[in-house]
Amino acid sequence: MASRLQQIVSHFSSDKVPMAETWQNVPLAPPDSIFKLTTAYKADAFPQKVNLGVGAYRDDQNKPWVLPVVKKATNILLNDPALDHEYLPITGLPEFTSAAARLILGSESVAIKEQRVASAQTISGTGANHLAALFLSRFYTFNGPKQVFVSNPTWANHHAIFRNVGIEPIDYAYYDPKTIGLDFEGFLNALRSAPASSPFLLHACAHNPTGVDPTMEQWEKIADLFLEKKHFAFFDCAYQGFASGDLDRDASAVRYFEQRGVPMLVCQSFAKNAGLYGERVGALHIIGVDKPATDRIRSQVSVLQRSEISNPPSHGARIMALILNDGALFAQWQEDVKTMAHRIIDMREKLHNELTNVLHTPGNWDHILRQIGMFSFTGLNAEQSKAMVERAHIYLTNNGRISMAGLNSKNLRYVAESIDKAVKGEL
Repeated sequence: MASRLQQIVSHFSSDKVPMAETWQNVPLAPPDSIFKLTTAYKADAFPQKVNLGVGAYRDDQNKPWVLPVVKKATNILLNDPALDHEYLPITGLPEFTSAAARLILGSESVAIKEQRVASAQTISGTGANHLAALFLSRFYTFNGPKQVFVSNPTWANHHAIFRNVGIEPIDYAYYDPKTIGLDFEGFLNALRSAPASSPFLLHACAHNPTGVDPTMEQWEKIADLFLEKKHFAFFDCAYQGFASGDLDRDASAVRYFEQRGVPMLVCQSFAKNAGLYGERVGALHIIGVDKPATDRIRSQVSVLQRSEISNPPSHGARIMALILNDGALFAQWQEDVKTMAHRIIDMREKLHNELTNVLHTPGNWDHILRQIGMFSFTGLNAEQSKAMVERAHIYLTNNGRISMAGLNSKNLRYVAESIDKAVKGEL
């Protein structure tokens, strides 16, 4: 009997029997670089510390700014007796998605008039990028390996989003460190040399992280090559209105491509231009060749969305639907957007003046004025950026990118002096 028990114990303790999963072999992932910077900034007790890493707007008091129009829209919702908390449709609030499409494509969009735009509400711009990437991975006819061309550099999350759905991001030339500007010829050569019918991710405006955008004349030449090579335009638009202060101007590249008939989709976010960072309000718009094709696209996007989030959240979408569909609220939003954009433009001008005319910092700093939007590639190298963080307590990424929204009238001189010292090797 004892021998039999030993046999049973031996059987169940054998290496042949798999152990229950305990997750002991899961590796520790590195922290996100931007959120790591923010954590370090918050823990820093230095009185003059400055956070130039995070991509969120701050007013001149270094405080988050709730847009006045958002307060008005929220008040309307709070006092709406018909408001409920029922599920939205799978592809979102229709009055939001239709208005969002008009905002980015324009009220005169032929694609909208011909009912060739399949729109879905998403979890902000990140969710739009993911849903679009997932749709491409399932239905795009790749000419060779599943790959998408992304600018070098690009928003770091782009790489993870595409790799998570089995699409490999391939860098194309975009930023020229010698001029701290656009490598336009390199960009065009990448379009020419890529396999025909390749997806290219394009930043609609206020390129992240460089702040370097093509001119309208350059966009026209880029569109020519898209049509010639039958490439697909994957637009990411996170800063409409926030870049220049003009919603229409910042949508000009997207609208031009649509008018030219370039095959395309648009990922859209309302985090920056409406200050709805935590509400996660976004949209995906895919343009079909005709209405039947668009209906099929919409049906598949709905299936994908259902399996991922089931239904998008309602509160932020309702806020934006009110703003986009009410003339008075929309006009107020335009003014609020200008307030944010013009403050950032003012900070660019003042930082440029400090470095150029006051401190006479070595080098040419005109790129600060040429760049647009929330971010600026300063031209600081990794060593200089590290010194800014460790010695001046000014938090920025190691590629020299700074958030212009982190500058204000109280810290601008200190930041300029620290950049000056870093460039001179005196920090």
